[in-house]
Parts: sequence; C-alpha cells; structure tokens
Amino acid sequence: MKATGVVVEYNPFHNGHLHHVTEARNRTDADIIIAVMSGNFLQRGEPAFVDKWTRARMALENHVDIVFELPYAFATAHAPEFARGAITLLDAAHCDAYCFGSEDGDIQGFEKALDLIEQAGQDYEQTVKTTVKQGVSYPQALNEAYRQAACLSDSGQAMDLTKPNNILGYQYMKAARALGSSMKAVTIPRIVAGYHDMAVVGNSIASATGIRKSFFEMEALDAVSDFIPEPTRTGLLDWQANQQSFGAWASFYPLLRVIILREGPKRLSRIADITEGIENLLYRAAVEHGEFEPFMNEVKSKRYTWTRIQRMLTHIFTGYTYELRNEIEDPSYLRLLGMTEAGQRYLNRFKKKMKLPIVSKAASFTDPSLAMDCKASDMYSLGIWGGAACSRIGTDYMQHPIIIP
Repeated sequence: MKATGVVVEYNPFHNGHLHHVTEARNRTDADIIIAVMSGNFLQRGEPAFVDKWTRARMALENHVDIVFELPYAFATAHAPEFARGAITLLDAAHCDAYCFGSEDGDIQGFEKALDLIEQAGQDYEQTVKTTVKQGVSYPQALNEAYRQAACLSDSGQAMDLTKPNNILGYQYMKAARALGSSMKAVTIPRIVAGYHDMAVVGNSIASATGIRKSFFEMEALDAVSDFIPEPTRTGLLDWQANQQSFGAWASFYPLLRVIILREGPKRLSRIADITEGIENLLYRAAVEHGEFEPFMNEVKSKRYTWTRIQRMLTHIFTGYTYELRNEIEDPSYLRLLGMTEAGQRYLNRFKKKMKLPIVSKAASFTDPSLAMDCKASDMYSLGIWGGAACSRIGTDYMQHPIIIP
C-alpha cells in the first residue's frame, strides 16, 4: 500500500482541500492519504473554527484515510518548526510522498531555492537577520535574502518566498532534506483563492479565511455552502446545533483578558514568544480594552504583527511557557485522531515499521507534549463553552479515534 502525506489545518475543510486531496492521490498513485492536522489552535495563533475531532471527521468523510494530530508545540510555531514537526510525523508514518499546494506550483523551483540557499550558507542567514532587525517581516526578509542569493549565482528569476504557501513548501522540503527523508516531494498549484483571501464570491473555491469571515458576517451557513463539501456542511450544522459558539478570538477574549490580568507582567514574561518587555504592553491593553479588536489594535505594530501577537496570546491562553517548550525537542508520538477502514488496514500492516509509537488513547501515554495537547483542548473547551465546559475538561485523554467505514 502506497501512502502520501498532506499537512493541513482544515479550518474548515472546503472545496480547495478536496481538490488537494484528490490531486495528491492521483499524482502520486497513492492508496492512502495521511493527514497531519493541527489541533485546536493553529499556526497563525488562532483557535480553530471547530474542534479537532470535528475537523478530523470532516477530513475522513472527504477521502482522507488517516488523521494524525500535529502537536501543539509545532502546530502553533513559526513556519520552520511547524514544517519540521509535520514532516517528521509524515516520515515516521511511513509515507512514500508528501504533497503540498503552492503559489509557484513547480517542484523544481523549490529544489533550486534549497540548493541556492545552502550554497549561500552564512551569508544568507546573516541577510535574513539583518533585514529582520530593520523592521522587515520574516517572510519578506527570507525572500530578500533568497533574491540576493539568486542574483549572486546568476541563476535568473527567484521564486517568490513572500507567498504563504511557497514559504511553507520551502520549509517542508528543507525539513525533509535535513531529516534525510526518502519521501518524494510533490506540489500542486493553488487554484483561484489565495491563502488569506477574504472574498468568497464568484467561484466554487474560497480560502478558509474567506469562508470563516463570510460566516461570521452573515451568521448563516448558507453564505458559504457553495464553497464546502456536503460532509463539512453537515459537520458545521451539527456543531452549530450542539455547541455554544464557533472558535474565534472575539469570543475567547473575555477569558484571555482575565488570564492576562490575573498573571500580570512578571508571570507573562515566562510565556513562550513573549520578548522585549511586550508583556507590559499586553497587560496595559487588557486593562484598557474589553473587546478583542481594540486590544489588538493597541498592541500590534510594524515589529509585532497581528499573527505574531496572536501566537503570544495563544500561548498565554494555554499556559505554554519557555520552560515547557525547552522540554519538547522533537515529535515523539503519532496521535491518531481518526481513520477509515482502508486507513486501519494500512496501520495494521505498517504499524511495526513506523518510527514513532501510535497513540490511540492519550491516557495510556505519558509525554509532556501530549499533556500540552490535552491542556490546550481543555482551554479550547473553556473558550467555547465558558463555565459549562466543566464536564468536558479532561475528555481529550479518554477520546478514542474516529473510525469511518
């Protein structure tokens, strides 16, 4: 059985994701699609629209065969660590290939970028550091350093590494090369909607960002039904009927604000990604603002982008400290969220060949990273349900994987 891996968030699963899964299977002649999916908090520092179990079910009902959770420590990290965690898991799961969407759509462009940057060595790294210190964003600094390396090598036009999917694709391939993985890298061009596009009109493909924005503005699933497969629509309707709210900082902010005010600047400084005294600004902004948007507008700046601040807030919300981050060096398990019957056959066949243990029930496995995943799930439940979440605290430890016929 041949397996191809994909790295995903599915926030929520939409028509573009279905296209990606279909193309990944077809282009690699895969029998099995394995998804490494972020849990309840995402790479841009946001709570997921719906929880990881609901999103895993959506994936399995849309032709993904196995869903493993990308641990919190990597799911909420900057692109290099996000990619390293995901690629490590796909390699451990015995994947033959991995497939990602990109704006460039040409795998040779990524291979060329890797070669050029390796050749540039310390000069490249120094250019990135110098450019970031000048107040330029990390993606722009990465692209500028790469552009300079391409010019010096007289190799022609450089790939645009400011594009979000190009950045991730480059980091996936860099991580795979560093790992010495034998997985084949495959990329497909993103179609119609960009990664952060807000618009959803006029096409059957829209970004997850645009879908969430449209839903929150219209407060009705009918506004986004054309852009999501039927299993996603059903899953969202079930969530809407049974949960207090959809995941968003606007609704999580009251609890976040309490945490910031309770902890105070001194304890906030221990939280991962909190640097340069920004804990004082976060505290003052929480004192002054009772809603999320004004709070963010108070804190964000050219140096501290919206996404960078959201990652800090995610770590504050979940209590993820520098000390805990230092304990978690590499992914150490494959947390199984769900599988189809075909996926189950694959696991039965290759389980003993996998490089990391499969965790089907969190209570049976002791690990600081897994404990952090479960803690993040508890905090997500509090954000969704508030005081009514008490009965849900700790359930992530007992949850069994979803099995879809």
